[in-house]
Amino acid sequence: MTTDWTDLYHQYRGQWVALKSDERTVVGSGATAQQALNKALANGVTEPILTKLPERLVAYVGYGA
Repeated sequence: MTTDWTDLYHQYRGQWVALKSDERTVVGSGATAQQALNKALANGVTEPILTKLPERLVAYVGYGA
């Protein structure tokens, strides 16, 4: 299953985000992973998914054997 983070990218571009387990709901964000984690913990989410959204999107076409 794929998740479309286009809306997240536009709102949180270049930031660290903490997501709920549904991989869609943002429970914290910040310039560092620690800031995003602290906000998630303050929102009651003890095990968020942390990821950094890129500053800009770059096309990638991969090939796997």
